[in-house]
Amino acid sequence: GRRQCAGHLFAGQAEGRGGMPRLCGGRHSALRRGGGGGADKLLMAESGIQFFNRYTGEVETEVVYGEQWLRFILFNPFGKITLHTVAKRAWFSRWYGWRMSRPGSAARVRPFIKQYGVAEEEHVKAADAFTSFNDFFYRKLRPAARPVDAAADSVVFSADGRHLGFAKASAVEGVYVKGQRFDLGRLLGDDDLAEQFADGTAVFSRLCPVDYHRFHFPVAGVPGNARMINGPLYSVNPLALRDRLAILWENKRFITEIETEKVGRVLMLEIGATNVGGVHHTFVPTRSVEKGEEKGYFAFGGSATLTLFEPGRVQLAEDLLEQSAGQRELYAKVGDRMGTILS
Repeated sequence: GRRQCAGHLFAGQAEGRGGMPRLCGGRHSALRRGGGGGADKLLMAESGIQFFNRYTGEVETEVVYGEQWLRFILFNPFGKITLHTVAKRAWFSRWYGWRMSRPGSAARVRPFIKQYGVAEEEHVKAADAFTSFNDFFYRKLRPAARPVDAAADSVVFSADGRHLGFAKASAVEGVYVKGQRFDLGRLLGDDDLAEQFADGTAVFSRLCPVDYHRFHFPVAGVPGNARMINGPLYSVNPLALRDRLAILWENKRFITEIETEKVGRVLMLEIGATNVGGVHHTFVPTRSVEKGEEKGYFAFGGSATLTLFEPGRVQLAEDLLEQSAGQRELYAKVGDRMGTILS
């Protein structure tokens, strides 16, 4: 199957005017690239990245439009100048986020829903009730639209998206390009914490622009404060990560430690990317939360989350491990079973 997925300017939503190409799938798609002497690490089709849809049981392809533009900004020397001088800068993301918060941007909502088949019946608000495109982007859903797995021994996905699961966090580097070391210490900004989680389970989730952009707690527990590590805002699409995995520990990110009764300490990270208007937390630190409770939302732009468990605490779902072992992402929704707590 083929599934279209809207992208953003500079791996963001393009305007389609002034010479800018219109992208579809730009933020979350990867392309074949020659060189390296080996097979692609993520499974690619000629027109996009493949993922396995848990609900249809089929492999689907995210169709990529504007792929020449993506190659330009990531691999062409002149394109990289554009990337480093404009696209990764916080002011650019703030400016574009501001545009998407203006009342006039609400006119984009109805066409976007129609073009990309967004499930309008899941929304709390009607399409015409959104005050801006950003208001639609971080829309709330009806509770029945995302039921939380009720099993006492389950942990759940923190966001709608395409997920990669790893029995050991250190295995993340092998999915993108050999020779790139996954630096967990730099990602967490704490070498002692990295040592504690290096052999633990990890799940990387990337959100497509058409996805529901609120993120939730994967477990019940007591969260601490969200610690920010500042940085630029590079794209986190697989194409960019294959070229340079260090983006993960360079981009602006937030880290929250969650103390739980059943699985010890859990880390949840929100990673900013090109055109992120902001990462907003709605939870109250030190107040107990239930599994699946809302943690916050991403304003307009690309985004990803990373969930880390201590070693020996969680067994990831079979389909997640199976697809990840084949370098293919699994599409699943927030609140669905991500894994099982080990007794």
